[in-house]
Amino acid sequence: MLRAAAAGWRSALLGLVLLLAALPSLAEAPLEGLPAEGFDHYTLALTWHPGFCESRSRPPRECREPDLREGAERGFVLHGLWPSLPARFAERGIDRRRWWREGCFLETPRPDGSFCRAHPPLDLPEALGDALDAAMPGRASCLGRYQYAKHAACLALPEAAYFSASVALVERVNASAFGAFVTLNQGGEVARNDLINAFEAAFGQDTGRALRLECGGRGNRLLTEVRIGIAAARLADFPAAESLVRQDRGRCATRVRITTFD
Repeated sequence: MLRAAAAGWRSALLGLVLLLAALPSLAEAPLEGLPAEGFDHYTLALTWHPGFCESRSRPPRECREPDLREGAERGFVLHGLWPSLPARFAERGIDRRRWWREGCFLETPRPDGSFCRAHPPLDLPEALGDALDAAMPGRASCLGRYQYAKHAACLALPEAAYFSASVALVERVNASAFGAFVTLNQGGEVARNDLINAFEAAFGQDTGRALRLECGGRGNRLLTEVRIGIAAARLADFPAAESLVRQDRGRCATRVRITTFD
């Protein structure tokens, strides 16, 4: 009986996902392509903010101040938009793992100290700056400066275009049926496969391998982040199934807790 009830619960939730997927998108932000200097794809890293904060032994400012936690009620927040290993770095013998670890700091070493020292203040139009503040609470700790310095500064990616695309991508995910599924289940626990199924229901059959789930806490059961692979040449087409590229699997348990702020 319990097994039948659980199956019915999952069926109802997936039915809701399918219904939401059929509705017009709520994300109206324009999305244009970015110049891609010899790399294949981007990884869009989106943080589930309450889970990230709960997983930190020393939570940063954006986890402590109520005004900076409000965005979590709307869904995922921006961690970063990460280009894959560029050909010119690969030709120097740099492998993918080292690129993920050091990025553009391979060419311009990161100054010692906080994220704020990684890069000068971002030169963004006021409206874009406000949108980025809402999409990236970590900007209070200069996360935006750090992300640009590490992942974009050495690749001729203009600041305004890079962050405009990043904000639009977050909005498209949060306005999707997948974003709705996660938001509706906050405060509870879901099967890892239900998250993957919800992603496929929103973005297309067999797109689940473009999704990497990141979890923390005891037993890797606390959802902290999702990462989505997007072809560099098809960025403007996201979230069309043809724009998505395969990711490595994450390390989440078979059941995942989607926490909320108290």
